[in-house]
Amino acid sequence: MAQTPERFIFHKVKKGESEADILSIYSITSEQLYEYNPSVEKLGVIRRMNLRIPIYTKIEPEVLEKPSLQLSKESFEYQIHEVQPKETKWRIAYQYGITIDQLEVLNPEILAGLQIGQQLRIPHIEKLRLVPEKDTLFNYYKVLPKEGYFRIEKKLGIKKNILDSLNPELKEKGLLAGMILKIPGDKSGRLKIENDLLVERINLLDSSFLKSKIKVGVLLPFKVNEIEFDSIEETKQLLEGRNLHTLSLDFYSGVLVASETLSKKGVQVELATFDTENKSATIESILQTHELERCDFIIGPLIPSNFNQISNRIELSDIPKISPLSSNPVLYRKNVLQSVTQKEDFRSKMFSYLETQLVPSQNVVIVADSLNRQVEQDLRQKFPWAITLRPEKEDFILPELVDSLLVDSLPNKIILETQSFPLIVSALSQFNAQNTSKRSVQVFTTFRSNAYDNDNISRKVLGGIKFTYPVGFKFLDNTSDLEFINMYTTKFGAPPNKEAVRGYDLTLDMMLRLVVGGDLESALMLGETEYISNRFSYKTSQNEAYENVALYLLTHDGYEIIEIKE
Repeated sequence: MAQTPERFIFHKVKKGESEADILSIYSITSEQLYEYNPSVEKLGVIRRMNLRIPIYTKIEPEVLEKPSLQLSKESFEYQIHEVQPKETKWRIAYQYGITIDQLEVLNPEILAGLQIGQQLRIPHIEKLRLVPEKDTLFNYYKVLPKEGYFRIEKKLGIKKNILDSLNPELKEKGLLAGMILKIPGDKSGRLKIENDLLVERINLLDSSFLKSKIKVGVLLPFKVNEIEFDSIEETKQLLEGRNLHTLSLDFYSGVLVASETLSKKGVQVELATFDTENKSATIESILQTHELERCDFIIGPLIPSNFNQISNRIELSDIPKISPLSSNPVLYRKNVLQSVTQKEDFRSKMFSYLETQLVPSQNVVIVADSLNRQVEQDLRQKFPWAITLRPEKEDFILPELVDSLLVDSLPNKIILETQSFPLIVSALSQFNAQNTSKRSVQVFTTFRSNAYDNDNISRKVLGGIKFTYPVGFKFLDNTSDLEFINMYTTKFGAPPNKEAVRGYDLTLDMMLRLVVGGDLESALMLGETEYISNRFSYKTSQNEAYENVALYLLTHDGYEIIEIKE
């Protein structure tokens, strides 16, 4: 019978260690090892490989005798289900209203996995519950052992009455381990989707730590020397605007919360914090202290030219150096980590998504300014039937032209490619006005710039046109993120903004990767992680550097922002 791991630990393969040795040490099967380390099945155990080891709760014999599992081949009339391509255990279990555990009790031959054409014994039922291949309205979730309504609500943000209404069988059976539940599409908590099923992400906070101490270098342009502390009014005015002072302070507040979070887990965290003043001479003075050479990793500086000054130092070449906020390019050198997902990664992901959404039977319109002609050309190659609409004087589009290009008889799909705020406002307003009960309009972009963060762009407008885009962060959720928001607000007197959350997520991620993995190579093998509003998944790049390629695909629906399933 399949079990859900209680937690994971990481094992670094030693010289001469075999797969059999590892299975014996941790009392797991080959199938359990392969499930969480698929490369082992293909390549075998290799020295220095960092393995993810599942740890299971021991099941007492009486637990196996729960009525929910009392199904046998002889105890009832059953029907046969033939396994189809792409079918999974959870889909079959959901179709027939049984748990995955019950499916495996009846068909022990599928413990190691399904095979196309297998004949499975299934309880006889009157009506199947079919699941769309790509369900855009709902998520699906497998109930874990000992999991009740309260834990599911805390994890996914869905209340009992909603859960019961979507899953009528709960009134009769209650929650059973292995049961598949239908969940609203906007409720996924911190879980990710694999094979259309919500599953737990890697939780490094619950992993075993290989390091008990960590030192972090932080270089930010606080520019303290420019603050007139004797003048309260001038200081207040300076800190009210968005500038290097406020960006640095907000980001650093997140760094502090991250270090406290890890300290509570028993890791001694030392922060070596420096004010770069956004000056090359100051950075050189910091380097002369040799303090950064004793750090496990370095965050900053913020400005690419200043960051390049740090990354160019030979004495720091073996230390991870993270570019934290700027999307502008930094020089890729040894152990440089570009943590901001790059424009080409967003566009690549969105192009793939658009290929699944746009067809010749729709009215597709491409709107691109002069700075995005190459993107316009790439889009036209992908969608040759699309119409091109070019802005007037770069910053607005004529209402009469929009009205003439959009139609009532077909879905109107608009791809907007600009980073100009005036054009964004003009275009979104025009398209929203065209979106009526008779005329359907949806707007996409392959790159959402910071111009969209302006408060003058309302969620109502974005929701009306179901604005859809790739982005490196997601907005705070007052349900699933409430604990973090309250904790931060208690400490700093105001809710966290985007930069504060970024400082928290980025710092906590790299600290956890290093204390769990032990070294940078092992740390980056841990895969994709997610915290409050940011994801991290690093791939190797040129000159032994790394870049984060993780992102979100989001769509506005009314006042809600929903992540698109892939």
